[in-house]
Amino acid sequence: MQTHIIGKSVLRLEDGPLLRGHGRFVDDLDFAGMLEAAFVRSPHAHAAIRDLDANAARRLPGVYAVFTFADLAPLLTAERLPLQFRTDQLPADVAPFVLAKDEVAFVGEAIAVVVAQSRAVAEDAAALVEVDYEPLPAISDCRAALRPGAPLAHRRKSSNLLIEFTQTYGDVATAFARAPHRARVNLKQHRGGAHSMEGRGAAAVYDANEDRLTLWSSTQLAHEVRAFLMRLLRLDENRLRVVAPDVGGGFGSKFVLYPEEVAVAAACLKLRRPVKWIEDRREHFCAAVQERDQYWDVEVAFNGDGKVLGVRGELIHDQGAYTPQGLNLPYNTSTGVPGPYIVPAYELQVKVVETNKVATMPVRGAGYPEAAFTMERALDAVARALKLDRAEVRRRNLVPAGKMPYVTPLKTRSGSPVAYDSGDFPRCLAMAVQAIDYAGFRARQDRARENGRYLGIGIGNGVKGTGRGPFESGIVRIGRSGRISVYTGAMPMGQGIRTALAQICAEQFAVAVDSVTVVAADTAVIPYGQGGFASRQTVTAGSSVHLAALAVREKVLAVAAHLLETGIEDLELRDGRVEVLGVPGSGLSLREVAEAVSGVPGYSMPGKFEPGLESLQSFLPSALTYGMGCHAVEVEVDIETGHVRILRYVVVNDSGKLINPMIVEGQLVGGTAHAIGNTLYEWMRYDDGAQPLTTTFADYLLPTAPEVPNIELHFLQSPSPLNPLGVKGVGESGCVPAAGAIVAAIEDALSPFGATIGEYPVTPDRLFALIADALNGKSS
Repeated sequence: MQTHIIGKSVLRLEDGPLLRGHGRFVDDLDFAGMLEAAFVRSPHAHAAIRDLDANAARRLPGVYAVFTFADLAPLLTAERLPLQFRTDQLPADVAPFVLAKDEVAFVGEAIAVVVAQSRAVAEDAAALVEVDYEPLPAISDCRAALRPGAPLAHRRKSSNLLIEFTQTYGDVATAFARAPHRARVNLKQHRGGAHSMEGRGAAAVYDANEDRLTLWSSTQLAHEVRAFLMRLLRLDENRLRVVAPDVGGGFGSKFVLYPEEVAVAAACLKLRRPVKWIEDRREHFCAAVQERDQYWDVEVAFNGDGKVLGVRGELIHDQGAYTPQGLNLPYNTSTGVPGPYIVPAYELQVKVVETNKVATMPVRGAGYPEAAFTMERALDAVARALKLDRAEVRRRNLVPAGKMPYVTPLKTRSGSPVAYDSGDFPRCLAMAVQAIDYAGFRARQDRARENGRYLGIGIGNGVKGTGRGPFESGIVRIGRSGRISVYTGAMPMGQGIRTALAQICAEQFAVAVDSVTVVAADTAVIPYGQGGFASRQTVTAGSSVHLAALAVREKVLAVAAHLLETGIEDLELRDGRVEVLGVPGSGLSLREVAEAVSGVPGYSMPGKFEPGLESLQSFLPSALTYGMGCHAVEVEVDIETGHVRILRYVVVNDSGKLINPMIVEGQLVGGTAHAIGNTLYEWMRYDDGAQPLTTTFADYLLPTAPEVPNIELHFLQSPSPLNPLGVKGVGESGCVPAAGAIVAAIEDALSPFGATIGEYPVTPDRLFALIADALNGKSS
């Protein structure tokens, strides 16, 4: 398909308003009579609520209401939120409560909502709410939670084990029995948050004239939020609208319906006044979903050439206190371990454990980075055992291009095979190795050591399933004004999806990208939508918009041919007009064509065409399409301070056909920066009593400009055969191989000390301990 706009680095349509200060986020919304909310939150990791007295808070001037669980219960159809990503594998009592009823299970759990004339007054009143707690034993470590006699995360349950399952294929026992070599790795992967620039937020407005509630939410799933709220608040589609205005980042933490959204909507219905709540940063630390806290015990079987024969082991996954969104995180992790490698036999036992911490749900990467880190650490153990080059061990185990499409025995959580649809994994590795001058590194390393400097190099590979279904919708419409509009259930959240969809649509009509208006994240303008998650929207929404634009283009040409009394083959679209080939300025404008099929009262439609120029399409992907990345990293470790400096960072990425290379580059750099933070800085710490210890950015470190090096990007474009655009998702790709590559590079720098690294973040104090342990003959 020859393209004129697709594949070009068109400037983002989103940026102009944002740069001029005209962005419209939830906190920018202002409605007459607006009230603001603040939540009373538990200071205890686990406690029974014996009594709650809100009288003093209600008497405070400026307070309009204090709502507890008992106050909202008559308005609700259920005590708990609906379980997202429903599965029969889970019991019914795992989702969070709208407000805590008689027990709190993590620090930060919402107990009551105060509505007042301002946020300041609401917070003052929240401090006056007296809660009589009976502290209960809390459990923080998911490993300890499985031991006999461990404190229970919920007093009414008999066990902290939520569920266990096994991923397995091949003859694992035989593979290990016959393997000439084995190696074992024990890994810990820490908790981290999403920490988007904009926190969560919601504003609810009730319109008495229309008898309709509108919830403005900084969310990644407007249509699903509406569906859940309809169920909880006894509303229907005509009485409930959900809109996501500008969203300042999501990274997965906003792909969840939260208790706060329900409480704000319910408070609005009870007061018949607009109510707004904006999350502060401490609330994000304590109450927004996080990812990880995983412990791995993995063994790899291999032959003398470094070929993997089998992988087996156990994963203990900390689910937190509640499960708002199914088992997608541990499931993705467990199926992602083989990654781009041929693993003939595989068995992983997974234990999902409840603790008294905030829930763990997908944050950028959704389990794939954890899986990639595990496999990369195992391959480094293979290389170390055989004294082979680490890049060469990877090359020998990668799925070759000639085996594409490559179908593994594993299943996605929807039941379809984990099947790599296109790509050239060995070529990605070769490009990365060449770009970073891997062959010349040992000479550089030797020269540096002569000067007392410790350099290291690491390689990491990873795959990411993208374009997850079941569908996404797109409407393309040319109105009587001649304006081209796109309506979609996709969710913009800073990633440039409006621009990408405008490019896809503009391609069919030969118009400038800014001639297309994209309206997204509003349940009033399109009936169906799935939202933004799993690096899916260019694949699903992009394909829907492409198909809809094709359908409208065909009709435009057919109507114009009828009106001009010529053949469709004699017409072309250019600059908003349907022109006769070779005759610029001839023919009809899009406005004239749209007007012709808008109808005249009392008269027949021309040519018996259906009214309007519009098409609704919903692309249903048949399977995930898999992107691949290879990261090559060169670092310097200061053994006296424990500081790690990234000297060079090379990314080779295959995300299929690129709609807008500039946006793709931004997504890859952002994802890689996110992963650098996860690997070296970010750590959501809890003490043994499940009290959070890092609740400010003074304690929880994020990478800033000096810590993020120049990311050298290289692209391999292997179009996917699974969608009409040939695209693959890219929003999470930069996260997946990063930790494995960075940790391998640090370990390589410390090779004179014999240190091995089995966890991240790799903090300076941890490096000192590793060196000391290595010198004392201990393994990490």
